[in-house]
Amino acid sequence: MKNAGGIRKPGPPRLDSETWEGDAVSAQDSCLPHLFKTRRVRILILVLLACALRGTAQQDASSPYTLHVQANEIGVTFHAVDENRRPLTHLTQKDIELREDGKVQKHITMLKSFEDLPIRGGFLFDASPSMEGSLDENRAIMQMYASRLLRPGVDQAFVAQFDQDVLPLADWTDSGAALTAGADKIGWRANRIADTAIYDTVYRECRDRWSQFRGEATGNFLVLFSDGEDNASRVYLSEAVDMCQRSRTAIYAISNSRHSAFIAAGQHMLETLAAQTGGKVFYRLDADAAWKVMQEIEAEQRNQYRLTYLPPNFKADGKFHEIRLRCRTCEAKFVVRSGYYAMAR
Repeated sequence: MKNAGGIRKPGPPRLDSETWEGDAVSAQDSCLPHLFKTRRVRILILVLLACALRGTAQQDASSPYTLHVQANEIGVTFHAVDENRRPLTHLTQKDIELREDGKVQKHITMLKSFEDLPIRGGFLFDASPSMEGSLDENRAIMQMYASRLLRPGVDQAFVAQFDQDVLPLADWTDSGAALTAGADKIGWRANRIADTAIYDTVYRECRDRWSQFRGEATGNFLVLFSDGEDNASRVYLSEAVDMCQRSRTAIYAISNSRHSAFIAAGQHMLETLAAQTGGKVFYRLDADAAWKVMQEIEAEQRNQYRLTYLPPNFKADGKFHEIRLRCRTCEAKFVVRSGYYAMAR
C-alpha cells in the first residue's frame, strides 16, 4: 500500500521573501535607518529564539512521558511480572536480554520504566451478522471497563462499530457514561451481506485516533469484538501490525460469537494480530472471566517498559523479525509483541 501509515505533520511557519521585505534595506537608505532596521531584525530573531527555547524547556519539564526515537530505532513496549504476577517495575538494562531472530542485541539505546500510566483505549464492535448474537455480552464487557476501571481526568477511551467502514459512536472521552451511551447506539447494517474489513479498521484507527497523542507515553489498547472474518481489507496484515506498533497499541480480541470456535481462519488471524502487537485473544467469556480479563488488560497497559534498540544492518524490506525477551537476574514473565515488520521509518 502506497504511503502506508503516513500522516503528514504540519511544517514550521514559513519565513518567505514577502515576510522580510518590510525589513530589507536598500543602498539608498541613510546609515541610521539601516542600522536601526538591521538591529530590529536581529532583536526580533533573538526574541523568537528565546521564546522557542523557553517553550521547549517548559514542555520537557511538564511532559514527563514524552518519548523521542531515532529513525531506525526499534521501539518495544512490554509489561513484566514476577512468578506471583506482581508487576516488576525496577528492571535495568543489565537484567534484560533481548534477542532478534535468535541473536542477542547489544545496542540497546534506552530502557525506561513507566508506572501508573494514563490509558488510551478503544472498543471496536464488528457489525457483521455473525456477531449479532453476542452483542449484549460484548457491550457488558465494555461497560464493565467504563464504569469500574476508567479513571476520569486521567484515562480516555472511544467506542466505534465497523464493517467495511467505521462508524464512531463515542469519541475520546474520560466519561464512563458517554462510553456506555455510545455502545447503546450500536446498530446492525441494513445490507446483511456487506463485507467486513478488520485490517483496514485497525490500520485507520491506530493511524488517526492516536495521532493527537504522538510522542506521549500512554498505555494504548484496542479491544476488538470480532470473530476474525475479514473479506474486504485493502491493507495487509503486516501493514496493520506495523501501524499498531508505531502507535504502541496492543490488540486484545474478544470473540464471544457462537461461530468463533468453528472459524479456523478467523482464529488464526486474531491470534496473529494480537501476538504481533503485544495483546491476546479471549474466547467465550462469562461475566467473571470477562472482569478478570479487563483487569489484566488494565494492569498490562498501566505499568510498562519502553525499550529502544538499533538492530545491526537494518533494512526496510518488509520482512518479519522475531523478538524475544529474557530476564537474566530473576524469574520474570514478559508480555511483549512477538516481533516487527521492517518497514521504512
